[in-house]
Amino acid sequence: MRALIIDDARAMRSILKRIVQPLGFEVHEAANGREALDHLLATDHLPELALVDWNMPEMNGYDFIKAVRADRRFRGMSLMMVTTESEHHQVVRALAAGAHEYVIKPFQSETIIEKLNLLGLLPARAAA
Repeated sequence: MRALIIDDARAMRSILKRIVQPLGFEVHEAANGREALDHLLATDHLPELALVDWNMPEMNGYDFIKAVRADRRFRGMSLMMVTTESEHHQVVRALAAGAHEYVIKPFQSETIIEKLNLLGLLPARAAA
């Protein structure tokens, strides 16, 4: 399985990578939504999962989610917003735009793992 981690903070990308890589994900990283979208358009091996920050330069996570959901090629990808945006209307906007899950920073690694389990993206051994 492949995961794309999209966050302008290198430290956050590293934290998320340390959570999902041991679960069996091959990880690719992007520093903003534009870089991530360019990666998706250039690869033959689409990720099953994208972990997306909201606030980033060039293309924010909300616009990335809208762009991904507008392209049929990416329909099978699960999108999880991982952000400091905690207002209810922001959560609703992200889910309405096509995010499957929403995690508010700061978070515990168990929270990410639980959301992956809900999405059916954990190998049986990791979910146990």
